[in-house]
Amino acid sequence: MSAASKILSEKPSELELQVAQAFIDLEAQPDLKADLRPLQFKSIKEIDVSGGKKALAVFIPPPSLLGYRKVQTRLTRELEKKFPDRHVVFLAERRILPKPSRVSRKQQKRPRSRTLTAVHDKILEDLVFPTEIVGKRVRYLVGGNKIQKILLDSKDLTSVDYKLESFQQLYSKLTGKQVVFEVPGEY
Repeated sequence: MSAASKILSEKPSELELQVAQAFIDLEAQPDLKADLRPLQFKSIKEIDVSGGKKALAVFIPPPSLLGYRKVQTRLTRELEKKFPDRHVVFLAERRILPKPSRVSRKQQKRPRSRTLTAVHDKILEDLVFPTEIVGKRVRYLVGGNKIQKILLDSKDLTSVDYKLESFQQLYSKLTGKQVVFEVPGEY
C-alpha cells in the first residue's frame, strides 16, 4: 500500500506524504494493523504555536472519527516521536452552513450540527480528545471581548497537559475565539 492512498486530497503536499508514510510504517506493527488499515485523512495544516513549536492539525473525514478515536492516543504518541518538534492533533473536517435567509429559494432547513456554534464546540472536543470537557464558562472583558474557560477532567490530564498552550493557540487560529483551559482541583 502506498503513502498516497492514505491521503484523500488530489495533490498531497510533502508534509502530508511524510505523515502518510509514518501511518504506513505504523501499520507494520501487528497490534495496530487492523485498526490503521481503513483510516485515511483529508489534509494537514502546520500551525505555528508559542515557544517556536509547531502543531500538526490532521483533518479527517467525520465518518472515520470513531476509527481514529480507538487508536488516537497511541497514534498521537507515535507521530509525535516521528515529528519531535510538533504536537499532533486530529480534527474532523466539519462544514458550517450559512443561516437561511428570507429570500433563499431552497426551503431545506439547516441541521443543528452545521451551525457555527455546534462546529466550534465539536472542534474543541476533538482538540482535547482523550480528556473530557467537564464545564465551560464565558468571561466578558471590559472592551467587549470574551474569553471562554474550558474545565477539563483531571483523570486523563497526563496525556495532554504539556499541550494545553498549543491547544489554546490552535483553537484561536482555527475559530478566532479566545479560550483558556483549566483543571478543577489542580490547586
